[in-house]
Amino acid sequence: MGASMSGYIDCHCHISSEDFDKDLDEVIENSRKAGVVALVAVAEHSGEFEKIINLSQRFPGFIFPCLGVHPVQQEKGTQRSVTTQDLQGALPILHKYREHIVAIGEVGLDFTPRFLVSDEDKEAQREVLRRQAEVAKHLDLPLNVHSRSAGRPTIHLLKELGVQKALLHAFDGKPSVALEGVRQGFMFSIPPSIIRSDQKQRLVKQLPLENICLETDSPALGPEKQVRNEPQNICVAAEFVSKVKGVSLERVMEQTTHNALKLFNNLRL
Repeated sequence: MGASMSGYIDCHCHISSEDFDKDLDEVIENSRKAGVVALVAVAEHSGEFEKIINLSQRFPGFIFPCLGVHPVQQEKGTQRSVTTQDLQGALPILHKYREHIVAIGEVGLDFTPRFLVSDEDKEAQREVLRRQAEVAKHLDLPLNVHSRSAGRPTIHLLKELGVQKALLHAFDGKPSVALEGVRQGFMFSIPPSIIRSDQKQRLVKQLPLENICLETDSPALGPEKQVRNEPQNICVAAEFVSKVKGVSLERVMEQTTHNALKLFNNLRL
C-alpha cells in the first residue's frame, strides 16, 4: 500500500464555517490524529472563497479548496433559493483562483419546499448548476454536488450536461436513483450521520465500494444530532461502511482514498 493510501480523505466539509473559528488548530490536529490526510473544503457562496483559499495556504497539502455557489443562499438571516446574480458575483473570484482549486462546489439542486417560491426558482437553480458544470468542464475539475430532495433531477441534469466527474455528497435519494449515477461513474460520499440514517445505510448496501468516498460535511451531519461535527469523525463513517459492506476497515480506507484521488485529480498528497 502506497503512502498516499494510508489515511482518510474528507471529501466534503465546511472547515471555513465560523463554528471552527475559535479552535481550528485543535480541530485540524485531532483530524490528523484520527488518520485524516486531506480535507476538501467546500464553499456555499462567494463570500467564503477568500477564506477557504487562505485556509488552504495556512494548511498546505492538507486543506484543498473547492469553490462554488450552493443552491440555497443565506440573506439577512433567512435562506432563499439561489439566483443567477449570486453566480455572477462569484465567477470572477472563481476564475482568479482556478489554479488552486480541486473541484467546483458545493453546487447542485435543493428542492426542499420551504426554499422554493415558484418553478422559476427551480429553473434558476438548474441554470446556476449548468453554468458551474461548464466551468468545471472547461477547467477539467469534478463537481462536488448537493442534491437535497432532488436526487433524481440532479443526476438526470448531470447526465444531460455530459458531466463525467461528480461527487454526490450525502445523497438522500433512493438506491435505485444512486445506481443511475454509478452507471455514469459518479462517486457518492458518506457522512458520519449514517449511523442514525436508515436511508444512508440502505444506500451503502447497494453502492459498489468502488463508487464510495467518505465525508463529514462538518459542522453538520455528525454522529449525534445537533452536536458540532468535526473531520475526525470520518472514522465513524468508515467503520460503519466496513460493517455494512463486510470488509475490513483497512480496505475501506484504501478504496475510498483511491476513489477520492481518482476523482480529485489535482489533489496531491
